[in-house]
Amino acid sequence: MSEEQYINFDEYIRQGEPQKKARADAWRVAIGLQAVDGLKTSAYLQETARRNIEGDITIDEAKELVNQYYIKKTTHDEGDANVEEADKVSTNISKLLQTDSFTYSVAGFAAIHRAIFNGVFKHAGRFRDYDITKKEWVLRGDTVFYAHWEDLQMTLQYDLDQEWQFDYKSLEKNRLVEHIAKFVSGLWQIHPFGEGNTRTTAIFTIKYLRSLGFDVNNDLFEQHSWYFRNALVRANYRNVAKGIDYEPVFLVRFFRNLLLGEENTLKNRYMIIDPPEEWKMPETEQIPDNLPDKSPDNLPDKLPDNLPDNLPDKLLPKNMKIISLLMVVGLKEMSIKEMLEHLGLKNRESFMEVYLNPALKEKYVRMRYPDKPNHPRQKYLLTTKGTVLYNEIISSH
Repeated sequence: MSEEQYINFDEYIRQGEPQKKARADAWRVAIGLQAVDGLKTSAYLQETARRNIEGDITIDEAKELVNQYYIKKTTHDEGDANVEEADKVSTNISKLLQTDSFTYSVAGFAAIHRAIFNGVFKHAGRFRDYDITKKEWVLRGDTVFYAHWEDLQMTLQYDLDQEWQFDYKSLEKNRLVEHIAKFVSGLWQIHPFGEGNTRTTAIFTIKYLRSLGFDVNNDLFEQHSWYFRNALVRANYRNVAKGIDYEPVFLVRFFRNLLLGEENTLKNRYMIIDPPEEWKMPETEQIPDNLPDKSPDNLPDKLPDNLPDNLPDKLLPKNMKIISLLMVVGLKEMSIKEMLEHLGLKNRESFMEVYLNPALKEKYVRMRYPDKPNHPRQKYLLTTKGTVLYNEIISSH
């Protein structure tokens, strides 16, 4: 299988077969996460993954095939060790994500590391017994301070206990996302293992969020795994002498995309310390951080003036603010950012809750790419139902 023939995961997602879709989703995350450590999988692994997605072999059979492939391999090229690690780790992660089992505990966290790196690292599942530093590109060679090796289990237990006791019930969505980002950031900063901490944290996070009932958009871990790691680095780096404080905003943006379906720009170069001018985030791409809590009742009323009195009841939405959205979109295709601008709104979460999600639910509006909600060029347009209502309003004026 050549590089150009690598798996088209989107094709399996579009097919809509639940089992194939679930297996493809697991593999796309498993393979994508290898970029965290600059690793790439082999063509053999891609072909084995395809066979598992198609249902020709089980995940256990896929794992055995990969293991046997490297046992029998007689020729070795430069970089083979990295490819072997990527192949075996991808298979192990795919197996983890194809099962629903999850143990929320220190032992459970270690078990995920052991399952991911089984057959790769001799120390898989074992906490480090030494202190570590790592030179980071995004910090221009500086390092995050990780937990002292003698305190690893105690520190990890404390963070898990604090999270377990946390009450999510009345938490507004903006604060909820910020809390989750902070929890995950704290787990990663402990860095309990000698290697593989980011991949372990990512899989723990996916399985934990699933256990809480969140519909996790795993595309983010596939497409932006290196961004995820760099965002964790920036969230845990502080250098008072240089005037640099902890910067969680990049990680929060990742989780807003992951959990709220937003389209915040995720670029690694924006995170580097003291970036050159051409690497700085343009003002047009900056999205307000720490969005204020705002009740939907306080959103500006954007219903069109002189709404016709004779509109058929069957055309009218349950939420009349949908009409405002229809009049803005009209016969065009618009992004969320464009709709916010035309409606004069700034609070994305309230806009989604009051305008866009109801319009999608009542089928007045649809996505241009319905099988990939977080497509970078996602646009929204009126359905036939929405177009009929729009034309009725236009024709009556």
